[in-house]
Amino acid sequence: MLHLRLIAGLLALGMATASQGQSASPATPNLPLNWKIEVMVRSQFSVPADNTVVLGARKPSQIPGYDTLPVTISLGNQKKMEDFLISTDSKTLARLETIDLEKAPVFSIDVSGRPTRGNPAAKVTVVNFDDLECPVCARMHQALFPGTLSRFGDRVRFIYRDNPINEIHPWATHAAVDANCLAEQSGEVYWTYVDYLHSHGQEVSGADHNLEKSFAALDRIARQEGTIAKLDSGKLDACVAKQDETQVRASIQQALSMGLEYTPAVFVNGELIKGLVPPEYIWRVIDRALRAAAVGSPASPIKPSQPAGPGN
Repeated sequence: MLHLRLIAGLLALGMATASQGQSASPATPNLPLNWKIEVMVRSQFSVPADNTVVLGARKPSQIPGYDTLPVTISLGNQKKMEDFLISTDSKTLARLETIDLEKAPVFSIDVSGRPTRGNPAAKVTVVNFDDLECPVCARMHQALFPGTLSRFGDRVRFIYRDNPINEIHPWATHAAVDANCLAEQSGEVYWTYVDYLHSHGQEVSGADHNLEKSFAALDRIARQEGTIAKLDSGKLDACVAKQDETQVRASIQQALSMGLEYTPAVFVNGELIKGLVPPEYIWRVIDRALRAAAVGSPASPIKPSQPAGPGN
């Protein structure tokens, strides 16, 4: 398997040499330029020793004072080519990454058909990639509802996408399927179910952590919510029994394509809030999004706070 760890964003790699003072005595003087470039690429991007680094031919770039230098990193038949910039005097190596603002994944999260909480027409959207078995997700959920929703009212809408981490949360996918079965008939009941699971996770897991009992509990709770809301019980029963994971799997793939191998992951108009943070932290991000959208922000001040910790 080819392991390539290339840093995103803007990165300049200065290939500085030792001080030119009279007492300077480099351990490795007069090294070939190509060797210096390869060493810096391997060092800065953590390229494993069994990967091959091949430098291509320099060619003119659109940036004054720099040429384009293609670098190919490979292992066996797997290859990845990255364009670097090298100064015309060969003293500085740089890498620039362009970002398509129209197609950036954070601005194009698919929320079609998903239940909405808050104002469906709001200019600020909070998207949470959620895991219904995740304790940290439960705490994030409690930070969003009712406090954050109450604070911002109809200026914000909330949408959840599924991202169950099955390796550590074995009933999370089943819960997501049941939640989506409810969503097919009622977005309001979907949210009632999600609220319940995020406050009764231990009840579903049970003292003995028997997975079949957890599945049965999830189905029972979903049917109870459906009965209270007078949903079509036949349709709900068929959906719950089928346990079609297609929709959940598609959501997981979208999360993985964005590098979200953790939960919770909250996006506010595209700005990522990673892991568990205090409500005040979320409010600050929403405030910025509201101002950018020319909607305004709450009059009450927000006290400074720091993120509480990573998700899981």
